[in-house]
Amino acid sequence: MPDANPSVPPTRALLTDENRCRLEGWLAEQAGASRATVTDDGWLGSGGFRPNLGVTLTLADGPMAGRHACVLRAETADRISASIGKRREFAALRAAHGAGVLVPEPLFLCDDPAILGPDFFLMRRIAGVGAGFAVVKGDAPMPDLARELGRQLGRLHRITAANPDLEVLAPPPDCPAQEVIRQCRDWIGDAAQRDPVLVWGLRWLHVHAPLPGAVVLCHRDFRTGNYLVQDGVLTAILDWECAGFSDPMEDVAWFCARSWRFRRSHREAGGIADRADFYAGYEETSGRRVDPQRVAYWETAAYVRWAAMAIQHGRLHSAGGEPSLELALTGRMLPDIEMDLLRHLRSAAARAVAPAERIG
Repeated sequence: MPDANPSVPPTRALLTDENRCRLEGWLAEQAGASRATVTDDGWLGSGGFRPNLGVTLTLADGPMAGRHACVLRAETADRISASIGKRREFAALRAAHGAGVLVPEPLFLCDDPAILGPDFFLMRRIAGVGAGFAVVKGDAPMPDLARELGRQLGRLHRITAANPDLEVLAPPPDCPAQEVIRQCRDWIGDAAQRDPVLVWGLRWLHVHAPLPGAVVLCHRDFRTGNYLVQDGVLTAILDWECAGFSDPMEDVAWFCARSWRFRRSHREAGGIADRADFYAGYEETSGRRVDPQRVAYWETAAYVRWAAMAIQHGRLHSAGGEPSLELALTGRMLPDIEMDLLRHLRSAAARAVAPAERIG
């Protein structure tokens, strides 16, 4: 089971006596069973700032007869702009599962407000530890884990917009770099003109934007903290709520960004190993080589995008709504993210990125 949620749990119960009956009837119909029962197992570790409810689904008969440990992920009103909604998240998860990526099996999607109100889906519950600090806490690096994560990401990046399951996603951008710049400006708002570090970061991204290349299905939040490990072995990749089409090097860079190393800064691949281990696994399955200059560009984009997301988290917290310690703390992380951005822009890797041939 994923880690218990250390933050403030939602104050409103997702399942009540009334809607549980509706949910059970709907699940029985979906599973081809005469009867379904749902047991509320409590809130699990937050995923992508969206609460996960552990449930046990018991089906009396039919092709899925028996007990199933599941996770119920429901839409909330206070989602950030990067979140794609449960219908699209389910589609991305299903495509990844179909491609052999190590993800929880997606089971049922519901967009009928008469059942629980918000859109929701059920997926299988996987055992493992997900909290970033817990994953990286050992003194020894974990090169095998890094390689396996690279392999899984490589499998994901073989999925393109030709996959019919992904028609519900936003269409692939003509230029992923320019699309990320546009999104970040929108998310940041006035701070895009007032905050000198973000002004510089956005300008750097514009000046150095690479020409469009391959565009594939990306996780777009692929990092330590969003996968599960049991006894040092990867068990699942979680939290697909930001998935979409982009440059494959965006995911590679996001995983390696300093923000997700959890104080193990010398282990540049997610705080668990060297980049070389992660890159090697990725190249085994992706069918492409890691491009260091493109990764350096997208690592800059990672800090700017994470800063934009943190700003949005802070605004959601300030606006009230569902109490969340994670929203509150993330909104206060901007100075640390900006320091990581400045540190990266001074690095040899970033300085090696050539300016674009044409600047619009």
